[in-house]
Amino acid sequence: MSGRSTDTPGSDRFTIAVFGGVYNNYLALEAVLEDAQARGAVSKYCLGDMGGFGPHPDRVFPLLRDHGVRCVQGNYDHSIGHGLDDCACGYTDPRDNHFAQISYEYTRANTSPENCEWLRALPPELRLSLAGRRVLLAHGSPRRVNEFLWESTTPDPFIERLLAEHDADLVLVTHTGIHWSRQLPDGRGVINVGAIGRPANDGSTAVWYCLLHVDPSTKDLVHELVSVAYDHERLAAEMRAEGLPEEFVETINTGWWTTCLEILPAKERHRSRY
Repeated sequence: MSGRSTDTPGSDRFTIAVFGGVYNNYLALEAVLEDAQARGAVSKYCLGDMGGFGPHPDRVFPLLRDHGVRCVQGNYDHSIGHGLDDCACGYTDPRDNHFAQISYEYTRANTSPENCEWLRALPPELRLSLAGRRVLLAHGSPRRVNEFLWESTTPDPFIERLLAEHDADLVLVTHTGIHWSRQLPDGRGVINVGAIGRPANDGSTAVWYCLLHVDPSTKDLVHELVSVAYDHERLAAEMRAEGLPEEFVETINTGWWTTCLEILPAKERHRSRY
């Protein structure tokens, strides 16, 4: 596996799309790729966790390849690729781990050997040079693939240290499933791009991803967190047909998480329905 990969777009007038947490949701992936294309994205990047939660894992990979998406290896991808016993998601609560295991075993059983090999070879990070900024793409964090960086528990001093230790001006991550961003006074910062595989626990069935582009007037690198609607009712029907837990289906249909709740910090949990 490559330790890092570096990419530099050839122009200061560009837009790139960055998303993560596909979670087998090929319908949302299609919608996000179409939306990014319509918004002028010249490159597309995925921060990992192709599988989990949704149905039909092998429907995701052709879309990623056909659209030339550059991908980072998430914890799920590492576990599926290496045939491990669990997703190494980082949960500690028994209920969270119970549903994570159901999701993992389904995904492992329905991912082809060829796609497992592809997942196994993905790099753990990607580095870009954009508008003079050093941009680092990782899954959970540059420190640990399954580290949860939450908005309420990631203070500015931590961000300062993270950027310094990993030679970056901007770090983009996923893993938590909830989008947020924090910018320091000098323009450096962290962006959690959210997840496109399930809603952001906000009562909306839409999913979220990030666009990065150069402001033509200031030449600064700026970002936009974008919500995208997709055919969630079709996904819910396919999940039921595959025998996935009704708790997962409810999340897709309502926009509220019913599982993986115990990992949420108090502030994020307070915004939840459950």
